[in-house]
Amino acid sequence: MRPPLWRDTALLPSAIAGVTLLLGYIFEWTGSPFPALVFHWIALLAGAYTFVPGAVRRLIRGRLGVGLLMTIAAVGAVALGHVGEAATLAFLFSLAEALEDRAMDRAKEGLRALLSLIPDTVRVSRLAGDVTIPAAEVRELDIIVVGAGERVATDGVVVEGRSSVDTSAVTGESIPVEVVPGDAVPAGSVNGSATLRIEATANGRDNSLTQIVELVEQAHARKGERARLADRIARPLVPLVLIVAALVAIFGFIVGEPQLWIERALVVLVAASPCALAIAVPVTVISAIGSASKFGVVIKSGEAFEQFGTIRHVALDKTGTLTRNEPQVVEVEAAPGRNEEDVLAAAAALEATSTHPLAAAITAAAPNSAPGTDVEEEAGHGITGRVGGAAVRVGNTRWLHPGTLQPSALRMAEDGMTVVVVEVDGEIAGLIGVRDELRPEAAETIELLAAQGVSTVMLTGDNERTARALAAQAGITDVRAEQLPKDKADAITTLVASGPTAMVGDGINDAPALATATVGIAMGVKGSAAAIESADIAFTGNDLRLIPGALAHARRGRLIMTINIGLALAIIVVLFPLALFGVLGLAGVVLVHEIAEVVVILNGVSAARRPAAARLKAARSQQPALTHA
Repeated sequence: MRPPLWRDTALLPSAIAGVTLLLGYIFEWTGSPFPALVFHWIALLAGAYTFVPGAVRRLIRGRLGVGLLMTIAAVGAVALGHVGEAATLAFLFSLAEALEDRAMDRAKEGLRALLSLIPDTVRVSRLAGDVTIPAAEVRELDIIVVGAGERVATDGVVVEGRSSVDTSAVTGESIPVEVVPGDAVPAGSVNGSATLRIEATANGRDNSLTQIVELVEQAHARKGERARLADRIARPLVPLVLIVAALVAIFGFIVGEPQLWIERALVVLVAASPCALAIAVPVTVISAIGSASKFGVVIKSGEAFEQFGTIRHVALDKTGTLTRNEPQVVEVEAAPGRNEEDVLAAAAALEATSTHPLAAAITAAAPNSAPGTDVEEEAGHGITGRVGGAAVRVGNTRWLHPGTLQPSALRMAEDGMTVVVVEVDGEIAGLIGVRDELRPEAAETIELLAAQGVSTVMLTGDNERTARALAAQAGITDVRAEQLPKDKADAITTLVASGPTAMVGDGINDAPALATATVGIAMGVKGSAAAIESADIAFTGNDLRLIPGALAHARRGRLIMTINIGLALAIIVVLFPLALFGVLGLAGVVLVHEIAEVVVILNGVSAARRPAAARLKAARSQQPALTHA
C-alpha cells in the first residue's frame, strides 16, 4: 500500500529541496546573501539527487531523456550564477517526478489488491486429516477445506457442502450465489456460512486470478494509437530540443550577446522538454485498465483499450452470451423403431467431452450414459464418435438433415428450441429440442448500447426461426443465423468495413470472429480456452451490462488521453516563444511546465473512476435478493 503523502520517503528529497529553497529566498529577500546561497545549494543538491544520476546513466547507455534536459539547464544556470533558479528547477522537477511515480503506483494498486484476495495459507484434506499449507503449494485435484468467511485459494469445483459464495471482488457480481457439489468456484471468492470441500482445478500459482493480474500487468506493453503518437513525438523531441537550444546559444555569440542568449537557450531547453507528453498516455492506460479489472473486465493491452473506445457495432453470439448458458432438454422425439431414452443416451455419450453449452443440457438429461470413443468435435457442425460399436453423429439441422422428422424439427424451431439431430449408423435416430432462455439483462444491455450510438447484431449457428425469436425479445433487429465459424468471421469483416466492431462470444466456433473483430470480447469465466485466447478483452462475470459499462469506460479513457496529449503539446507550443524572446525566465517556465505535468497526471489518474454503467449495474445487483446458505 502507498503510505500517506507525509510518510512517503520517496517525497523526502523534494520536501527537503522545497523547504530549503523557501528558506534561501527568505534570506535573500532579507538581505542575507550567504545563507541564501547555502540553502539554495542544499535545495539544488536535494532535488538533483532524484534525477541527475539516472540521466547520466541513461546517457552512458546512449539514451536521451527529459532528465538530461533538466540536468543541462540546471548546470547552465549555475554556471551563469543563477543558483536560485537552478534550485527551483531541481525542486519542481523532482516533485513532479515523485508525484508521477506515486500516480503510477496508485494505478497498479488494483492488481496488488487482486493478488491479496488469495489467502497466505489453506487447509487441505489428506488421508491423515486436514493440514495447513501455503496457498502457493496447492496442486490440481487437492481437496481444499474452506470454512465460513474464508477465501478460496484457487479455482475449483465443490465436492462437498452447500453454501453461498461472494465473487464480487473477482467477477463484479455483488449478489452471493448458492453453490452445491459440482459448481465451479473461482479463486478469491469468499465463502458464506457453511464449510465447503473444493477440488482444485488449478494450482495455487497459476489460477484465474493470477492470470488476470498477469494479463493486466502486461497490458500497457502493446501500445495503442495514442501511446504510439505520444512516443513518436516525445522520442525525437529531446535531441531536437538540444539542437535548438544550441542554435539559440550560437546565435548569441553571432550577435555579440552570448550571456543573454545562453540564458534564453537554457530556458528554451526546459520550455520544449516533453515531460508531460511522456506521461500523458501511460498513466491513463494503467489507471483505466487497473480500474476495469476491479469490476470484472480484463483488458489485455493498451491497444485494445484504445480501440474499444472507438466501437460503433457490437456483434453478439447467441448461445452462452445472450442466453443464460443454462440450456435444458425440453423435448425428445425418436424416429420409428427407436425410443427416446436411446436417442438421449447416444447423444450424451458423445457430448460428455464437449465444451459447448448445449452439451451440458444433453448430458444432464442422461447422466448415466457411458462416454463414447473416437470422439471428434466439428466446429460449427456437431460431434462424431462411436457408442457401443455404432457410429454416431450429433449435430445441427444444417449438417444432419432430419429426414422424415423434418416437420417436427420445424415445429421445435418455431417454439424457440435449438434442434439437435442424432444419427446412428447413417440413419436418423431422433431429435432433441433444447431451449436456452434469454438472459434477463439482455434487453436492457441492447437498450444501453443503442443509447451510446452502438448498433447490435446477433451472430449464431442456430436456425433462423429460433434466432429471430430470441433476437426479438432482446430488441435486436439484425440477425445472422445458421453461421459457421467462417461465416461469422466474414460477417465481422463486413461490419468492420463500415466501422469499428466488437465481437462478443464464448465458444470455439467464435474464435475466428473474435480474432477478426476490431476488439474481441470473451464473455464469462466458462468461455472456452480458444475464445479467451482469441479475444482482446475478457469478462470474468456473465452480466451483459458489463459491455456498455466497459465501453463507456474505454471512451472516457480515450478522451482523457486525447486531452492529455493536446495539453502537453499546447504547453510546449505556448512556452517556446515566451522562452525564446525572454518573456518568461527559467523559474517561471519550470513552474508552468511542472504544474502542467501535475494536471496531466491527475487527469490520467481520473481514468480509474468507475464508469456510470458499471455503478448502475452494481446498484441494481445490491437490491434485496433472496439467497440460500
